[in-house]
Amino acid sequence: MGSIIQHKLPIVDFTKENLNLELHDEVFHAMEELFNLPMSTKVQNKSNKPLFGYVGQIPIVPLYKSIGIDDANTMEGMQKFEKVMWPNGNDGFSEVILLFSKLIAELEQWVVRMVFESYGVEKYYESHLNSISYLCRVMKYRNPKKESNMGFVTHTDKNFMTILHQNQVDGLEIKAKDGQWFGVELCPSSFVVMAGDAIMAWSNGRIHSPHHRATMNGNKARYSLGQFLFMKGTVKTPEELVDDKHPLQYKPFDHLEFLDFYSQPENRRLGSAIRTYCGI
Repeated sequence: MGSIIQHKLPIVDFTKENLNLELHDEVFHAMEELFNLPMSTKVQNKSNKPLFGYVGQIPIVPLYKSIGIDDANTMEGMQKFEKVMWPNGNDGFSEVILLFSKLIAELEQWVVRMVFESYGVEKYYESHLNSISYLCRVMKYRNPKKESNMGFVTHTDKNFMTILHQNQVDGLEIKAKDGQWFGVELCPSSFVVMAGDAIMAWSNGRIHSPHHRATMNGNKARYSLGQFLFMKGTVKTPEELVDDKHPLQYKPFDHLEFLDFYSQPENRRLGSAIRTYCGI
């Protein structure tokens, strides 16, 4: 009788790099400060981009709430957000999140470059770099009170790539290709790099966009921060990734239009929104 494979996520530790424990603590202190704002203030977090604003008070996931900061890796993006949340200003919050978002953006760009080089399409990297934007989403999961411990439903990310960072409360679970779920344990200096549906389409199906979810099993609130990389305009599979053994699987698509498609209630439960939207 064969043994059951125990899945474990490869972890890269950045203890000796720019992310130190002090910055980690400052980021999550800033997040607590943000979530302690009145609800009337938090719901002002709005965007004309689908799925970019405040999310909360959803009956199916009562433990979850999140706030989106568009272009958090730029001074302009942080100043715009700060004016909405703190009309009288909060420079300390903006400085911490801006610094952290810039560090994650650098890491994300480094990972994407590695992906492009590994597939022999590095000549497209600079044009890719000029057509990306970031959404920094800060998330809070309260501990359950005689209710389901589901922090967030099973889903795939709809962006190109995600980098996640959390406080000391675990809860992220990922579904392996064989269908087995496994939990992710992180130290304060670790990140999770997650492929989204857009990079799965870009890679012609070579890169897997995994299903994942969040569960809450303790008595402490879980805070996490996700930096989501999006493409401005059209996502298209490089011709080098299409051949007789790998026929084209996805038509070119506009990334924001795909988000708009997925944001419609009737499309939220699709088995694969990206395949439905632009699959061949």
